[in-house]
Amino acid sequence: MDGRAGKSVLAGKSTGIGSGVFGKGTVAHIESGENHREHQSRHEASDGSDEEDREDTPPPRTLRDKPAKSDRAMSGKKGKGNGKKDQLKAGGDQEDRKQEPDAIDKRIQKASKKYQRGLAAAAAGGGKDKEAVEVRSKKEQSKVAHDRRRREEAAVDAARSEMLLGETAGYLEAEGLERTYNITQKQLAENLDISSASKIMDLKLNEFGPYSLDYTRNGRHLLIGGRKGHLATMDWRRGKLQCEIHVRETVRDVSWLHNESLFAVAQKKFAYIYDHTGAEVHCLRKHTEPTRLGFLAHHFLLASVGLGGGLVYQDVTEGKVAGEHRPGFGPCNVLEVNPYNAVVHLGHGNGTVTLWSPRHEQPLARMLCHRGPVQALAIDRSGTYMASSGLDGRLKIWDIRTFKSLHEYATTRPAQSIDISHRGLLAAAHGPHVTVWKDALAAPVHQPYMRHLVPSSSASGLRFVPFDDVLGFAHSKGISSIVVPGSGEPNFDAYAANPYQTTKQRQEHEVKMLLDKLPAETIQLDPDFIGRLDPRTQAERARDQVDVSRSEYAQNKAAGKYLDNEVKNKTKGRNSTAKRYARKRQTNIMDLKKLRDLENMERELQQQEAKKRKIPEEEKGALGKFFKEKRQLDR
Repeated sequence: MDGRAGKSVLAGKSTGIGSGVFGKGTVAHIESGENHREHQSRHEASDGSDEEDREDTPPPRTLRDKPAKSDRAMSGKKGKGNGKKDQLKAGGDQEDRKQEPDAIDKRIQKASKKYQRGLAAAAAGGGKDKEAVEVRSKKEQSKVAHDRRRREEAAVDAARSEMLLGETAGYLEAEGLERTYNITQKQLAENLDISSASKIMDLKLNEFGPYSLDYTRNGRHLLIGGRKGHLATMDWRRGKLQCEIHVRETVRDVSWLHNESLFAVAQKKFAYIYDHTGAEVHCLRKHTEPTRLGFLAHHFLLASVGLGGGLVYQDVTEGKVAGEHRPGFGPCNVLEVNPYNAVVHLGHGNGTVTLWSPRHEQPLARMLCHRGPVQALAIDRSGTYMASSGLDGRLKIWDIRTFKSLHEYATTRPAQSIDISHRGLLAAAHGPHVTVWKDALAAPVHQPYMRHLVPSSSASGLRFVPFDDVLGFAHSKGISSIVVPGSGEPNFDAYAANPYQTTKQRQEHEVKMLLDKLPAETIQLDPDFIGRLDPRTQAERARDQVDVSRSEYAQNKAAGKYLDNEVKNKTKGRNSTAKRYARKRQTNIMDLKKLRDLENMERELQQQEAKKRKIPEEEKGALGKFFKEKRQLDR
């Protein structure tokens, strides 16, 4: 059994690299010492006439290019004939050394190939670079060449930064018939260093549970909230308590905002915002009876869903409501924010998962995930995979790009909470058990990676700590954390989230986040649509538009949507073609035939009026119906 955290593995690798560099230097020094006699013979036959030539030689770039002490001592007293000859030979060797790339340059060139884009990648792979050939103007050719050089430099810089990020993730490996899921935390702590073993903790809080928890984006601070009103924030790495309050009200969920200075709490009636001292800052009355909270860090939006089933977005910087939706599926207890595109996923009681954006009245997508109510959701950092659990006892993995189910896992009880780490590990809390699967998103696995049991309790929520191999979970008896080797990302970006940031860095980062705040309209399923440019020219766009219009006309003509395609009415009745033409042509023309027709029509109308019986005056009025009945009897 070999259980090591990420830092312990990296320390050994960095030491090996350092020893390799010193080994090369030592070998070079020995080789220069073997030629000491040859340099000494040259020293006897030489004088100091080559000092000027020696001053013209450029200084060495690295220690590898710098000559040994014996070379420097003997080269000052060379002869005239041999000195020029040796100088030419040394200059040729230096040029060859400059032309031949060393091992580091070769490594950078190899690593930069995967960062190249466009035709530069084809040229690097042996293809023909057509960028400068297609442009006729010399000025445009220089611009294209300049852009190509910038892309190549960017690829090299990315490869160099990759070499600097030399830390690798930890791992847990079993030997022989041993299985990793049988290794307990007690056995793991015996094989870890002191700092990693101290992260295995169990905080007993039996009075105000069950609890919910949340970590900041840099994984340094912990926020816990008890169902019976207990709230606390702490720096869990140092074990330092920051604030602790009791709101004397039901607490359903807690969430950090942009950093550890503010946090939101879903209480019985409304959602509240508190500062790092525990003082109440805002009461968000638009969020009525909230059950789950989610914060969109790049947009500064606080999203909540409640017992009424409504989804509310509120801007915490301006205090305005950015969006309010009514899904119409009843009370909702599941909310998860996609870290890739900031789309909110809601799990409903009918087994449906809906995807929402603040500026869209209807959901962006609907997915039927389970046959029973959805219990929990989790989305990986790349926004590709989604894990869902329901009361049907199934834990399913979905591909959000195609909205299709990839595979599923079975749990002893329905999972109440699930989460996905930065490295793609999947954790699920079902009853008193916490199960972790490794590499379980892209392909199905037949056995778990790790297991943990919390006796006589039920896990209510879990979260992976960012940039650390730690899994924290809340249960009915308090808060616990376990070490999961390989779950955290070892290389962090200090501009995005710095676990070791100071107070000054936190303030500067907060100002930068406010300046880079994105509007709510940018939240879409595909966030890359922003900034896309049409590479076609104006003539190409016009030509494509004409082609589209012609194809649409051909389709409509084949479908019979135009008048020239309709079948003409060839009946000989009143609406025949000749009759319509005659009516149109003879509207204001009076001839003998038309006068005769009018006279006949008047005569017929007079005859019809004469045939009608004249009603006497006594039969008119309210009693006229009795005269009508009397006439019918007389007949």
